[in-house]
Parts: sequence; structure tokens; C-alpha cells
Amino acid sequence: MDITYENTQREVRTDQGVIRYHEAGDGPPLLLLHGSGIGVSGWRNYRGNLAVFAEHFHCYVIEFPGFGISDPVPGAHPVLAAVDSVIRFMDALGIDNAPLVGNSMGGVVAVNVAVKHPDRISKIISIGGVGTGIFSANPSEGTRLLQEFADSPSREALIRWLNCMVYDPKTVTQDIIDERWDLANNPESQQALKAMYGSESFALQQQFMANSPTPPYWAMLHKVKCPTLLAWGKDDRQCPPDMAMMPLRLIPDSELHIFPKCGHWVMIEAKQAFERVSLEFLRR
Repeated sequence: MDITYENTQREVRTDQGVIRYHEAGDGPPLLLLHGSGIGVSGWRNYRGNLAVFAEHFHCYVIEFPGFGISDPVPGAHPVLAAVDSVIRFMDALGIDNAPLVGNSMGGVVAVNVAVKHPDRISKIISIGGVGTGIFSANPSEGTRLLQEFADSPSREALIRWLNCMVYDPKTVTQDIIDERWDLANNPESQQALKAMYGSESFALQQQFMANSPTPPYWAMLHKVKCPTLLAWGKDDRQCPPDMAMMPLRLIPDSELHIFPKCGHWVMIEAKQAFERVSLEFLRR
């Protein structure tokens, strides 16, 4: 299957701006949700997996608002804007119900959508991200490096963070560095990163959560009713694998697969194994 950026790129207009996405394949719908981070996009998260999934599903790789590709939602926190955009996207394309694959922040978005709209989500595959640390340091090494970049962007800080994302440093090629740096310089992408990881914003978020009467999202994981696969890299330094214990215990119909010699980017570093496990789960 010929999967290229140009022949899969689409856009749809919603009541809160244009959402851009990539589309490929036939069959039942499957939505793929990207993570946060420096110079991130849905295409960069899933371009290597799209051809395999598209053999079985009608795939939609959503570009979340405010990351430099889809229209931003003014004043909205990137995660909250992303949660809302999934339902807006499904409504705009007439998708009643679908499974979600979410990398890191995309997994957090997926479980939030499933809690708020349980009838719209049939299954979830969360690649890291969901839950909170039990034994590991908080913030994690990866989050501290994101804060460093958000506070003072530089190519060197980008490279330090990229190397933290993977088990094998050879995964971080010059092409990946260049394309990440290019999008990281987009003002919308910088604003989203600063809103999530900048030292000032991060401190305010921590203070808000400590004093908020609303429980954190991970305290609501028991409300996720659909089958959920937690896919984790054993050597994840962004979201260490002890984080998986909370969603594994709280989500009623959940299972965990840990991939050895693999960092945060499971769909990239453990590509074939991840695709095999995911397809078995989705087609079960």
C-alpha cells in the first residue's frame, strides 16, 4: 500500500476550526491519536504503522489542535482541546463508534473520551502515558527534559529529549532531529509545549490539581468500560512502566503488554511486535 504524506492528508471543518488528518485503508474505522512532546505530529507518530493497520481498518490519524498543523482552540489547554476534538472529528465524519490507539498523551485523551462518551469508543490501545508514577521519580526524566526545552528551546535540548525517548540511540536519526526541530519552531507548537511543560505552567497545573475538588483523570479510570490494551516499553524514561500498574488495576477490562529493549516510542522501536499484538487485540 502506497502510504505517503501527500496522498493521505485530508482536512475537515468543524465548529471550532479545521482538523487535519491522514486517512488510509478500508474496513471498520480506527482512530490514531498522537502524543505530546517536541515537534510532534500524528503523521510522525504513526507513519510507519499506517500501512499495516490500513490492511484491516479504515484509519484516521488525527492532528490535534494547537500543535502547528490543525487549527488551535484559543484559550484551551492542549489536552482538553484534544479530548473535545476527537468527538468533533467523529461527528464531522459520521463515525458513530470506533477503537482508539493513543500514544502517551494520546492514550490520556483516549481514556478521557471513553469516560465522557462510553458509547462512542469500542476499544483502547494506550501506548504509555496513562496513569501516574508509583515508584519512579515525578516528574520523570523525560518530563524534566521537556521542561528544559519548553523554558529554553534549543537544538541540543531537543536531541537530549529525543535520546531519552528511545532504548536504542540509533533510532534518533538526523532526519528525525531535523523534522522535529522544524515543527518545534512553529509558534503554535511552542505555545502548546509551553502550556503543558513550561516550568511556570507546570507549577500552576500541579497547584491547581492539589486544590481542585475534581479528581485527576487517573482516579476516574474505573469508568473506562471498553477493553483496553496497555502497551509499554520496558525501558520507557518518559513514562516509566510502574505507571501502568494503576490503569491495569483500575480499568476493569484491561491487559498489559511490556515490550523489552524499548523506550517510549513502542510503535517505532517495537514496530512489528506492537503491530502484531495490537491487531490481535483489535480483531479479537
